[in-house]
Amino acid sequence: MDHAGQAKSESPPSMDPRIRDIQPGGGVVIRLEKAWGVWRRWWLKRFRRAYVSRMLACRRGDPTGVPHEVLDPRDLKLHRNQTDCHWRPEDDPFAWRDRLPFVRVGLAELIVFSAVAWPAAVVFSLCAAYLATGFFVRVGLGILASGCVLIGLGVAWFFRNPRRTVPVGMGEVVAPADGKVVGIERIDDPFLGGPACEITIFLSVFNVHINRSPVAARVIGIGYQPGKFLNALRPESSRENEQLTIRLEEEAPSNRRAIVRQITGAIARRIVCWVKPGDRLQRGEAFGMIKLGSRTVLVIPDDGHLDVMVRVGDKVRAGSSILARYKP
Repeated sequence: MDHAGQAKSESPPSMDPRIRDIQPGGGVVIRLEKAWGVWRRWWLKRFRRAYVSRMLACRRGDPTGVPHEVLDPRDLKLHRNQTDCHWRPEDDPFAWRDRLPFVRVGLAELIVFSAVAWPAAVVFSLCAAYLATGFFVRVGLGILASGCVLIGLGVAWFFRNPRRTVPVGMGEVVAPADGKVVGIERIDDPFLGGPACEITIFLSVFNVHINRSPVAARVIGIGYQPGKFLNALRPESSRENEQLTIRLEEEAPSNRRAIVRQITGAIARRIVCWVKPGDRLQRGEAFGMIKLGSRTVLVIPDDGHLDVMVRVGDKVRAGSSILARYKP
């Protein structure tokens, strides 16, 4: 390793103090989840003491950093980026949720929207069939019922979690998000230490919104910037919108650095990131998501060995599409 690479790898990891949980922008659903957690922990301590004792016996690490008691793995969901506490997969009775076709951090939204949309669809349908007397009233109720069905299906579609085949070639950089490439720009970046290539991906509401690591790397810093909620198609959204920045350093001997920036949009107002400084990510491994339409920006060194493999207008898939390749 050269001296510059050694100096980079020894830089201390950092976490923005404004990040207190995996969704720093807050929101109604995450507040409901936290309130549910308070009730659930009370119920577990009162009526399931044997279960609590068994879970505490196999808990690993110190839960310092979590603002409440940690009785089982569900108590870490919203604060896993604040602590090293964990359960081994074989000790976690909820590990099966990671194998669902929906992203785990979106299950609360699925439950909340389903609890509203599907019963409303049934009520409107029944009213149209049995209570409405006029033709136009029936049509209106039918439209409302159809709208509720579409909302329920749309939310389920949005939080889908498809499996991806990750390329294994040396020097390959994969897309951190699904969507359309809307910008490729050469810039100078102080964190990367010189010339860099900035690739911007726009995510529509129809794209998978899970973000994945572009390279095998260690997380060395996470920053958060509150901001506006401009339309993600507007270039100024990359500067002015709320965003979370993940700074990475490759595990390969080159120790190249990279930046992934999650940016909100006019509809997407919730950034989720569950990793913390010091975590190691495999190429294509999921580390967060943006809820609804948004932008994801990747910044990588342009060190003379970089070949950009995409053009503006190309559609890419997170974890599987190769954005760039470093020549040996």
